Amino acid sequence: MSAPAARVPGLGRVVHVPVVGASFRVAPRSVAVGLALVVVALALLVVAVGTGEYSIPPGLVIETLLGGGDAGTSFVIETLRLPRALTALLVGAGLGAAGAIFQSVVRNPLGSPDVVGFTAGASAGAVLEIAVIGGGSAAVAAGALVGGAGTAVLVYLLAFRGGVQGYRLVLVGIGLSAMLVAVRDYLITRTRLEEAQTANVWITGSLNGRGWEHVVPMAIALAVLLPLVALLARSLRMLELGDDAAHALGVPVARARTALLGVGVALTAVATAAAGPVLFVALAAPQIARRLTRASGPGVGTAALMGATLLLAADVAAQRVFPGTDLPVGVLTGVLGGAYLIWLLFHEWRSARA
Repeated sequence: MSAPAARVPGLGRVVHVPVVGASFRVAPRSVAVGLALVVVALALLVVAVGTGEYSIPPGLVIETLLGGGDAGTSFVIETLRLPRALTALLVGAGLGAAGAIFQSVVRNPLGSPDVVGFTAGASAGAVLEIAVIGGGSAAVAAGALVGGAGTAVLVYLLAFRGGVQGYRLVLVGIGLSAMLVAVRDYLITRTRLEEAQTANVWITGSLNGRGWEHVVPMAIALAVLLPLVALLARSLRMLELGDDAAHALGVPVARARTALLGVGVALTAVATAAAGPVLFVALAAPQIARRLTRASGPGVGTAALMGATLLLAADVAAQRVFPGTDLPVGVLTGVLGGAYLIWLLFHEWRSARA
């Protein structure tokens, strides 16, 4: 049971929870945007599992999802379509949350994991597993996790000069990302044709063939990692003010930054392991969410919801744009994200000149 909320001008309300001795800030606009994104995501989920070669009316989709429907409809929805849609939602949520964390820690809108090299590291690890070591989908996922984590450690060490500055971390990450992409492409050229085809499909970023074996690990990872983000939310907000201000407010800057980067890397790695390197969702989702909420802080929750909505919408569009061709979702996010990156760079350039 919570005590009456205290209003903070311009920042929403601070709600105290005496039972657990905690308090948190609630911004009405952020809550409204979050609820709207949940509604849109659920509507997209109904479309995703109800359309295709065998169309199912929305009412029957909802009835089946709630436990009704006949055996044939249940098979199509629960076995063939629902796992793919849920994987899209979970992977998008992970990428959106990771993007919000990185952009806040480095205080740079370009500081998303796919720009600073963590996604490239994960894909290089997966291709190394496919082309050199060999193994099934679990081994490829493990390779992506190791590659993403190793790249994060390397970027951090190379960018460390008595501390980590966001601008330096972005530049080091971009350079290392280019090197890892070159290594990954070289590995593909040195492997057999069948393995090269498998690697090329994986590095495109695709949700084709995703099943419950992808949904369950991704859901468990988010259930563990997102509460950690909530515990670190205050430190994340303080770091956005700058290291000196955060230190003056009692935040252990180096320890908090390391913990946040660790959680962000873990979110990126598990998302990449589930769907391959789906580009630009982590870059765009936090920025779009922040513009909708007009929040001054990172807004990890709304960024996660935006990432989930964007990726599911992109996957639905990828399946419908060219009838008869199941376009990998990474191709569509790459095209749209590239245009968004150009707009973002132009916007930053104009802001710097103003």
